[in-house]
Amino acid sequence: MKQGIFYGVGIGPGDPELITRKAVRILESCPVIAAPQTGGERTLALEIARQAADLSGKTIVTLPFAMSRDREKQRAAHEAAVEAIVPHLREGRDVAMLNLGDVSIYATYGYLMGLIQEQGFETEMIPGVPSFCAAAARLGISLTEMNQPLHILPAGGCAVEEELALTGTKVLMKSGKRLPQVVDALKADGRLEKSSAVLNCGLPGEQVYRDLAQLPEDPGYFLTVIVKG
Repeated sequence: MKQGIFYGVGIGPGDPELITRKAVRILESCPVIAAPQTGGERTLALEIARQAADLSGKTIVTLPFAMSRDREKQRAAHEAAVEAIVPHLREGRDVAMLNLGDVSIYATYGYLMGLIQEQGFETEMIPGVPSFCAAAARLGISLTEMNQPLHILPAGGCAVEEELALTGTKVLMKSGKRLPQVVDALKADGRLEKSSAVLNCGLPGEQVYRDLAQLPEDPGYFLTVIVKG
């Protein structure tokens, strides 16, 4: 029996109009949709995908993931997700896993892809619009100029001061929890006026901030800060 293919499908930052035609085709052709679930019972990526693709009649496999930096907890969640997906692949059913933004940028799919490849299954990545590209478009700014580097940084991954010392444009992704440190570092570095942000880009409740001092104290998870120069 032919085995199923495990697809990672980038569905963009939130606006269903930014989902690519290829992503829609793959989602509509796969009999099984794997939908990440983080916090509560909401499956945000599935809600977005349903606005662009006809998912009626699909088998929906919910994948609970803990919002934790604990590597053991992450590994356990990834292994549980693989156990839920593999039986469908063995039965010859293609599985499409939804990923916000692009499937190659800080995407959970990458971890599962490796584990599933180890079991001998075919995988394929379907790219999507990255959240920082959508945020830059929303702000009406260019991320790069000739010979200028672009740094995509996880705001919780290293010291903010080290991130800001890099030459070129800095994108601080998912920086909501570290916003006070980010703002303080930008003030000290004299770059606060060169910074802007988009909260919940492409989602209901989207907010654009050209003055980071106007950001709420705890803006939430989906905050993208762009620092020019």
